[in-house]
Amino acid sequence: MAARQGRRPGHLRRSIALATAVAVAGAGLWAGQQATAAEGWDPGVSYTSTDRGDGTYSVPMLNADVPDVSVERVPASQNDEGRDIYYMISTTMQLSPGSPIMKSYDLVNWQIVNYVFDRLNISDAASLRNGASSYGQGQWASSLRYHDGTYYVLINSLNLGGAFIYRTDDIENGSWSRTALGRSLHDPSLFFDDADGGTPYIIYGGVSAVRLNADLTAIEQDFPNFIPRADYASQPYVGTSGLFEGAQAFYIDGYYYVVMITWPSSGRQVAMFRSTQLLGKLAPTPAPYESKGVLNSNGFAQGSLVPIANGDGADDWYGFFFRDNFPIGRSPALIPAAWSAGWPVFGNAGAVPVNGTFDKPITLTPAQERFEQQKSIVASDDFDNDAPHRAFQDEQWTIPSGPDIDESLLGVELFSNPGLESGGTDGWIVNDTAVLSATADARSGAGALAVTGRVTTGSGPAQNVTGKLQHGVTYDVSAWVKYDNPASPATKQFYITARYGGAGTTFTNLTSATSIPRGTWGKVSGTFTVPAAQALSDVRLFIETPWTSSPSTDPNTHLMDFTVDDASLRGRPMTTELPHSDEIAPNGSNLDLAWEWNHAPDNRYWSLTDRDGWLRLTTGKSVTGTYVHRNGGEMTYLEEARNTLSQRTFGPRQSVETTLDVSGMNDGDVAGLAAYNRDFSYVAVKRVDGQNTVGVVYRGQPFANSIDQAAIEGFLPGATASLGASTVVHLKADLDFARTSGELYTTFYYSLDGKTWTRLGNQVGPLRLDGGLTHFMGHRIGLFAYATQEAGGHVDFDDYLLSDTLTAQNLPLDEDALDAAIAYAGTLHAGDYPADAWDEMQDALRDAQSVKAADPGTQNQIDAPERTLSYRLARLDTLVEAASALDVAATADTRCVAGKVFVTVQATNGEDIPVAIELGTAYGTKSFAAVAPGKSVTQVFTTRAASVPDGSASATATAQVDGATVTTVAAAEYAARTCG
Repeated sequence: MAARQGRRPGHLRRSIALATAVAVAGAGLWAGQQATAAEGWDPGVSYTSTDRGDGTYSVPMLNADVPDVSVERVPASQNDEGRDIYYMISTTMQLSPGSPIMKSYDLVNWQIVNYVFDRLNISDAASLRNGASSYGQGQWASSLRYHDGTYYVLINSLNLGGAFIYRTDDIENGSWSRTALGRSLHDPSLFFDDADGGTPYIIYGGVSAVRLNADLTAIEQDFPNFIPRADYASQPYVGTSGLFEGAQAFYIDGYYYVVMITWPSSGRQVAMFRSTQLLGKLAPTPAPYESKGVLNSNGFAQGSLVPIANGDGADDWYGFFFRDNFPIGRSPALIPAAWSAGWPVFGNAGAVPVNGTFDKPITLTPAQERFEQQKSIVASDDFDNDAPHRAFQDEQWTIPSGPDIDESLLGVELFSNPGLESGGTDGWIVNDTAVLSATADARSGAGALAVTGRVTTGSGPAQNVTGKLQHGVTYDVSAWVKYDNPASPATKQFYITARYGGAGTTFTNLTSATSIPRGTWGKVSGTFTVPAAQALSDVRLFIETPWTSSPSTDPNTHLMDFTVDDASLRGRPMTTELPHSDEIAPNGSNLDLAWEWNHAPDNRYWSLTDRDGWLRLTTGKSVTGTYVHRNGGEMTYLEEARNTLSQRTFGPRQSVETTLDVSGMNDGDVAGLAAYNRDFSYVAVKRVDGQNTVGVVYRGQPFANSIDQAAIEGFLPGATASLGASTVVHLKADLDFARTSGELYTTFYYSLDGKTWTRLGNQVGPLRLDGGLTHFMGHRIGLFAYATQEAGGHVDFDDYLLSDTLTAQNLPLDEDALDAAIAYAGTLHAGDYPADAWDEMQDALRDAQSVKAADPGTQNQIDAPERTLSYRLARLDTLVEAASALDVAATADTRCVAGKVFVTVQATNGEDIPVAIELGTAYGTKSFAAVAPGKSVTQVFTTRAASVPDGSASATATAQVDGATVTTVAAAEYAARTCG
């Protein structure tokens, strides 16, 4: 097979010693008959990878928002794939599902394989409910660790319950159990101290630790400030201010290393600390941490260390750090390190140029390389509901009971004789000492209530409302008041107050003090909710003047007569939105893992099953315009919309196309395609008086605290078009991150047939990082719908098509890659592949052929099916390659002879033909020309050392199969040994 193998430096062939049963060149059909057919098919790398296809990659090497990374290796000896696997976790804040598990074999190309949780909880803040949100909060820096066969994820939430530990024995397909630690731990990192029997610790903050109990269910002991910043403030890479956080701990060659981000005056950088004692100066035998600045280049900072087997029985340790790359987000980079005297220097002698290149540290076979390069953390989607159902979707939650409300007492007048139209004082009683009488001096109607003979400031008219007030209800209370005494002040304050539990028990002012001018009617009013802990067995509401200890000393000021009319007490109908079991339960729709909801979704109001091949978003409620960010500032309607479905953006250019059927929209509904953060731009359809209009919205910075939501999301002049009778419209958003550094500009288009496109206005922007960090993430692409008048309308989305080509580049449509993939697929034969993988490829092929036959109108319509088909084809090649591997098994062990370590390696030929086998270790190689079927060969290697670390041996087997040379490498791990 002709493939882009690229440059493979000899010193980087380290993965060959770790791959188990991986064929370097396939046999029979795979190696021979397909070679010519594959020559024209040469798919590029994914949109989010910077793999250059020649054995190198550039940094940042994921051109998308993947911040606060924690990376964990699962060695070949501890997984069933026979090669080292890397998993990574990242911050996703308010998004749902959250804490994505990403997987890689080469540390450069990554794919999302799972999420840790569907939702952190079912609270209002997690769910954009009742005015609450988790923007800029939610799940922050997580820690991923693998220990004794169990995967652990440690999560800290700023507003949703503090720190949690999740665990599973199947990181890709299993369910996760959760333990709440009961407190918040900033930027926590889980660490198992294997030098001390695997004792679990959490390193957090700047820098403290806690020790957990053996089953990681509770904190046993605190170790505050075991690396005190003040002790290192004189170091230029630490300083006295700025960040000192994101600590992650590792044990390497007898030292505990803590790596973290610092931010002295010279900028964001990486500082490392090491000690022979994990707890440093707090250890029983104190050993304060040494420190060193190890990276100060272009802002690459917070992240993880990663071990990579070097083929010599040991590990090289790389850095995996991110840098700010807004508005795309915070993008990670794999950075090599040169270690000297126990300290690393990252990059090229400490320099890491943006877009600089490094050699890939792990070499795969050509077929594996090509397949890895097709993997991505963004994806086009046809909404066919063909993604597998995931265990995280089945989280169990206890739905809290709603308040026990008597709705017959809501929305009705609860005062008796409130307007005094009965001709008497029925329903009114006296609080403290006063005289009540009916009067014709009314504000309205024929009667009012005169209050005379007051003795205290609390003396006044009251109503007994026992049995009428309820917890959890919002009440509006009011009364009109007038006083005429010419000797009294020109204005006087009045309150309506509640007395709970009998005389003098509890008094609560239900209204603010209202100043009423003498001789005029003034309204005293307020809104209140009775606290849940407040008893309601004896309640009266009364009208009073401000308290003073000796009112009788100046009765004209404090005890004047007054008149009351048109009083009112009404409980508002319940508008509090409560969690619902169907809101949380799976709805039969399974999205691709590239998708996340803007907050935890309401599963009642989205579907992939209501209409085959379409995503339906239904408006479950109308936006209110009353939501406010935690640090101030009203939210826009777009930010309030509940079920906004989103993906990461990627750079330097991104185009997104989708199709909307708006026939189910209600008046006042808005639906479309957005590039969003706190600032945003979008193209949408609005329905007003039954007419559909498509247009562009742009909301830029700065952000005002008080806003007119409807005005902010009004269409830009000159950027609209009437859809007339059309109810299906194609929308296209072109995102340009390359125009100006740190800024995103967007251009929007619409079409009624998908072929002829019209630009809506001019390019809009810029969009930038939210300086207040209200939304502390990269800009995302969102599909959204919201109602402004009436809930229940819906919009259907057909397809989500990605490309890295913008209309403004004026490039001709390029179908070469699509043609090559279709041609290559036509050379394959079903009998050579597993049935399920073949069927998936055939589905992708049919879609590609359909697009080709339909005369595509945009590059998106070409690129999306080509990427899907190339992914499926690349996967088939790896399956054939693996199937054509030779059946050779290897084992390795160590023993002591005369105080020296010897490594014994054995290989067994499981084939029915002879094979040549070469046994290899860091201490030499031994070749065997022809090993008979079923036979084994053994070689003992002398290390000449009294102590060796754990390592890996290899058995490289070669044979002729159907006229083609097949080579397979089997790996065998051995443990460290010291001979006394």
